[in-house]
Order: sequence, then C-alpha cells, then structure tokens
Amino acid sequence: MSLFEDFSQFLESRLDEFLRSNPHLELQALEEQLREQEADAQQLLRQFQAKEKQLQDQILETAKEVQRWHLRIQKAQAARRLDLVSAAQEREAALLRQGNQLWGQMKGVTARIQRTEELCRQIQGQRQEVARKAAAARQAAEQAKAQAQRATSATAETWTPTPDPQATGWSRSTSSTGDPRFDPLEEQFQRLETDEELQDLKRRMGRT
Repeated sequence: MSLFEDFSQFLESRLDEFLRSNPHLELQALEEQLREQEADAQQLLRQFQAKEKQLQDQILETAKEVQRWHLRIQKAQAARRLDLVSAAQEREAALLRQGNQLWGQMKGVTARIQRTEELCRQIQGQRQEVARKAAAARQAAEQAKAQAQRATSATAETWTPTPDPQATGWSRSTSSTGDPRFDPLEEQFQRLETDEELQDLKRRMGRT
C-alpha cells in the first residue's frame, strides 16, 4: 500500500529531522501538512471499512447460496437424478471457491484497516506534538518581543539628550527666571540701546 508506505517513511525519517533543523520556523506549516495527511489516512480507512462491509455481505450471500445448492444436491440424490446431482455439486464447489476467495480478500482488507488505524494514531500523535511545539515557539516569540519592547521603553525613559553648548546660557537664564518667554538676546540689545540713549543724553547735556 503506497499511501501507508509514504506516511510511514515520512513519519520515521523526515519528521524528527525537520523538527531538529527547523524548531520554530515551519512548525505551523508542518502541523497543517500532518493534518492533511491525517485526513487522507482517515478517508482511506473509511474506504477499507466500506470494502470490508461489502465483502462481508458477499460472503454471507455466498454462504446462503452454498446452503441452497447443498439442499438441491440432496433433493436430486433422493430423486435419483444423478445428472442433476453432478451439476449441483459442481455449482456448490464453485460457490465454495468463490467464498474462499472472498474470505481471503476480506482478511487482507481487515489487515489494511488495522495498519491504517495505527497510522492514523501515529499521525495524530505527531500532529499533537508539533502543535505543542508550535504553541511553545509562538509563546517564546511573544515573550521575546515583549521583553524587547520593555527594554526599548526603559532605554527611552533613561536617556537624556546632550545639551547644546550654544544654548547653555539660554538654559541657565530660562531656569533662573522661570519665564519661558524670556529672551536673553533681547535683553542684551535692550541694554545696549539703553546705554546708547544715556550716552546721547549726556552729550546733549554737556552742550547746554
């Protein structure tokens, strides 16, 4: 059975290697692949079970036919119809061969059902394992992201900008006055202009 062989080969040789080499990159895709394979195996199981039921019905029908022809053989023998006895015996033998063939086919299908049921359990177990690993990987990734965000926030809170040397005087003046509208440059020009006016006034007073 090629499907069973393909599943077995995948489970035995590929899954462990894949998990080791890709512990957190493709787990979700692998889980989905296993889910699809589990669905395929379950569909195959249903087909085998339907075939088993069909063979069982055929075997029961054949058994009834064997019994019917066996009674006919007895009737022909009682009637001393040896020609009918021989023909009926041939028909009974053919039905017995057919029944044996059907029984052999049903035994083979039953064995496939057992193997497919075991395969479904294996795939389901592997899928659940991958699902747990995927959940753990997602949780670890979320925790790492949260830690990185907290670290970034802490860095932003503790960092203070380097003051501009050219604005040092302004900063001191602003902090000393407490008035954000205070302009030190304006103050310097006002002093200069006031001094000029005083000098001009002194010159004019000296002429009088």
